[in-house]
Amino acid sequence: MSGKISKDMTFGELVKKFPKAGPILAGYGLHCIGCHISTVETIEQGARAHGLGEDEIAQMIGELNELAM
Repeated sequence: MSGKISKDMTFGELVKKFPKAGPILAGYGLHCIGCHISTVETIEQGARAHGLGEDEIAQMIGELNELAM
């Protein structure tokens, strides 16, 4: 599966397109992904709510994009 994941995607979009993204998100403390799927919250908004900084968000997005290749 290929595609580009950005921090502006919603969690619902991400999980629908890339169901194997869960373990990566959990590794960054976003283990409550089920709570976010039903919202319009973006990956960046959820990550910031969990205390992640810009560098951590960029690293997470990079890992997610490696998964998407």
